[in-house]
Amino acid sequence: MDNQEIGIIYRKAEQLTLFILLASLPLFAFVYLYYNSGNLSWNLPQLPGFVNGLWIGLSIGLLIIQYVIFHKKLKLGILQDELIEKVKIYCKATKQRYLFLFVVSIVASLGLLFYKNPVYVIIFAVTLVFFSLGKPSPDRMARLMKLKKEDRELVREASRPR
Repeated sequence: MDNQEIGIIYRKAEQLTLFILLASLPLFAFVYLYYNSGNLSWNLPQLPGFVNGLWIGLSIGLLIIQYVIFHKKLKLGILQDELIEKVKIYCKATKQRYLFLFVVSIVASLGLLFYKNPVYVIIFAVTLVFFSLGKPSPDRMARLMKLKKEDRELVREASRPR
């Protein structure tokens, strides 16, 4: 039962992370292509300049916050004795991390759309790095949660497709 439950928890987290990534990439790509084309005009309203700085600060702040919160939750998970609890904490922290990253990708897309500021491209690139490094995998979970060898094997087995 534990192995099945671990598999279900892991697959739900993996599906959510893939869905968020699939929602973020096309949106930013569309805005980026619009930004680079130069000949399209959507007659977007002019937003005040301070909003640009606010969005850049918000994006950078959220990138830092997601990193700190994720690692704080992992420290709490390491203290757990039960493997199932460690997996739940890891997957919940990963889901929360990806939701933060999704918000950052939306803000970066909107910022690039309204302000055409290349800083938003850099922010999105950093977000993609976190997307890539944060994708749940059995090996990453085992390393971050400091699992014992037998627990590593259980997680690896539970994460395999059925």
